[in-house]
Amino acid sequence: MAGSVDPDRTEWDVIVLGGAAAGENAAQYATQFSGLDAVLVEAQLLGGECSYWACMPSKALLRPADVLDTARHVPGVAALVAGGTLDVPAVLARRDAVVNHLDDTSQVQWALDTGIDVVRGYGRLAGERVVRVTGADGGVRTLTARHAVVIDTGSTSTVPPIPGLAEARPWTSRDVTNLHEVPPRVVILGGGVVACESATWLRSLGVAELTLVYRDDGLLPRSEPFAGRMVGDALSAAGVRLLPGRAITEVRREDSRDTGTGTRHGGEVTCVLDDGTTLVADELVVAAGRTPNTGDIGLSSVGRPDGGYLEVDHHQSVCAVPGEWLYAVGDACGRALLTHMGKYQARVAGEVIAARAAGQRPDSAEDSPLNAAAGHRGAPQVTFTDPEVGSAGLTEREARAAGIDVETVEYDMAGLAGTYVMRDDYTGRARLVLDRATDTVVGATFVGPDVADLVHAATTAVVARIPVPVLWHVVPSYPTPSEVWLRLLETLRTQRRAGRVSS
Repeated sequence: MAGSVDPDRTEWDVIVLGGAAAGENAAQYATQFSGLDAVLVEAQLLGGECSYWACMPSKALLRPADVLDTARHVPGVAALVAGGTLDVPAVLARRDAVVNHLDDTSQVQWALDTGIDVVRGYGRLAGERVVRVTGADGGVRTLTARHAVVIDTGSTSTVPPIPGLAEARPWTSRDVTNLHEVPPRVVILGGGVVACESATWLRSLGVAELTLVYRDDGLLPRSEPFAGRMVGDALSAAGVRLLPGRAITEVRREDSRDTGTGTRHGGEVTCVLDDGTTLVADELVVAAGRTPNTGDIGLSSVGRPDGGYLEVDHHQSVCAVPGEWLYAVGDACGRALLTHMGKYQARVAGEVIAARAAGQRPDSAEDSPLNAAAGHRGAPQVTFTDPEVGSAGLTEREARAAGIDVETVEYDMAGLAGTYVMRDDYTGRARLVLDRATDTVVGATFVGPDVADLVHAATTAVVARIPVPVLWHVVPSYPTPSEVWLRLLETLRTQRRAGRVSS
């Protein structure tokens, strides 16, 4: 079955408002085995933020620096790259290839080949199961869903109400991932994932003066504190200026203008800090959080307030909307602002829609494929800084706030054969957060080069609630960084024995 872009069609089983990665998954899972049909309504690029302005371009910019850094730490190769720098035009060209030069033709073709229709335009709810789409020409088209509407409208970079900031046309995540020239001086407002990753690639591309200004005492405030400290130490060692506990109170810029994504937005920009200090740069990057795109999608037409995150149940149904027809996935629902989690939510929502359309009640058991509760226990994330930060589940702080009787164990990842083979001067750390009552892992954090591949095992342990005695039988390969699991369990056993002896 092939989809279409039929301009006259008005009715489908499922309408997906927003065609990002999560929306595509919702449409696919709702239709692939059910006989239902679906349409994606999208005003911008099909594939959304992750494909063109976030995950994919950022990793394309980070990967070359990661390869070069790895080579510099391996004898026998280090001498070949000593003093070498990145070929910036080649890096940017590969980034352009990764994002298909901001062309979604292949994404549209995938949808059509999968049997999913596409309607171009900005969609708004206009009552129960009704969506009005405003096209580029201003014309309005009314669509009706027989069974469900899924909201996947995503989020945008938050620009704080700092005097002069908006008028200065700062770079947001979209600009900094799609830059076409490398400014010599950059100030980044923020200390979270986007800020730290942006600082990593900007420095590697040759930004000479790079400063991070952030309110918190440390970077990556939602991670374990040691993760932010290690990333901060590495950025400082690379020549990045860190200004923690500080705020920008005013921004001034002459000749501010919009010259297109990734290019200069005017003359130099002056940032005034809360202590009166001024920073002068060529570009200011705002990485101060995300705002859901729900303020202008017609929520009031179905009895919900416009704006904010949409509260959903574990079937991804929007709460307080009767009839079980409205769903929300991805950033719009705010459960976990991560592409892979949005896609997970969409898979659940799609299968729930198909089940309900067939007259079935979706299984509400916690570990059912039609319930998104279990997956959110793990919520894996990787921050592709140098060093990388990988995590799953809860931090120690979050676990204690949840009322869990917490036990923690840590290990220096430099003490592993696998990491020593990778580089002589490996620096890294791992921590497990455990629930004493169940003797299971509820959270894990790894910091160090190439720790991303450790995260899936941690996610499995958290989601499956594997007891510690069972984890002893999950044997890690030698010599690999995954051996850290064995060392953590050995350290935990030593801690527990010492505790029994002392008591």
